[in-house]
Formats: sequence, C-alpha cells, structure tokens
Amino acid sequence: MTTEEYRPLKDLDLNNARNENESYEDYRKRLKQNSEILKLYNTVGLDAFKEMFPAGIGEALKNSAEEAYNENAKELGEAK
Repeated sequence: MTTEEYRPLKDLDLNNARNENESYEDYRKRLKQNSEILKLYNTVGLDAFKEMFPAGIGEALKNSAEEAYNENAKELGEAK
C-alpha cells in the first residue's frame, strides 16, 4: 500500500522570473503572495500547514479564487 506524499506547495508557481504572458502587476502580486505563503509555512511548520491546507496551498488558492468569482458574479446579478 502506497501513501501519497503530502506536497504543501503543489500547484504554486514559485518561479521568480516573470512568465511570458504575465503582466508586471500580476507578477508583483504573485511574488508577494509567494513570499507570504513561504513565511507562513516557515513560521508554522509542515504539520500545522498540513492541518490548515490538507490538499495543499495551491488547491486552497484555487478554491478561494472560485469563491471570490462566484461572490462577485452574485453581487453583479443582484445589482442589475
């Protein structure tokens, strides 16, 4: 029986170089976000990070972005 290894930073773009189709503003936001995530990870440690983000931080960020999008769409729908 094999257990899947926990990868807390899975799906996170930690590349310090600007991506080809990435605006400068998006690039700066990504670097700041990565810095904050790594700071949190180094502060709380692997076990606490795993407890906070069981599917990894990439999945949590994706879910957070989807929730924000849905909330904005809902607000725009109500404003009409």
